[in-house]
Amino acid sequence: MRLRQHVNPLGIGFVDLRAAPPQLPAGRELEVEIGCAEADFLFDRAAAVPDHQFIGLDVRQGMVDLVNHRAAAIGAPVQALFCNANLHLRRLLPAGRVSRVFLNFPDPWFKMRHRKRRLIDEALVRDIHRASVPGAEVFVQTDVWSIALDAMGVLDRLDDLFDNRAGAWSFWKQGNPYGATSGRERACTREGKPIWRLLYLTR
Repeated sequence: MRLRQHVNPLGIGFVDLRAAPPQLPAGRELEVEIGCAEADFLFDRAAAVPDHQFIGLDVRQGMVDLVNHRAAAIGAPVQALFCNANLHLRRLLPAGRVSRVFLNFPDPWFKMRHRKRRLIDEALVRDIHRASVPGAEVFVQTDVWSIALDAMGVLDRLDDLFDNRAGAWSFWKQGNPYGATSGRERACTREGKPIWRLLYLTR
């Protein structure tokens, strides 16, 4: 099955929430990847810490179906939900529940007229904070310089909500600390492309 790499999240078909809030087992740390694609990152995390629960959010139904089929086949504590995170995160995740949020290589939308489609904005970041426990980790990776700058701009301006672990207005320079990689990260590493990373703790 051929899946589209990019879809317009502002399309009318993504306005209504069709996914139900996930059932979250009590006593298990919750980790969430926004824009999970095939969720390779989450499956790596699940193999390392199988006592945690993992939720992936994606705007492509085909990707969601593939992730859930794979999780069921191997018995991994991973679930994908079809949604537009910019619109639906607050309705899907309860307040004060998430321990880690990952935003790995969000779609670049290079053309100026498409910039409004980019994932990371202040509303989403505030919803992430609401869903997170105090001290939760928020990790961003991208190989697109303008996205890295935009993400830092949003998160560092909200310094009453987030603490930049690398220092104010600085990138995280100690690599990926999670022992998990997405397909895009592996491709960037093979091709020698730079990756900019940000790591924050919620206040």
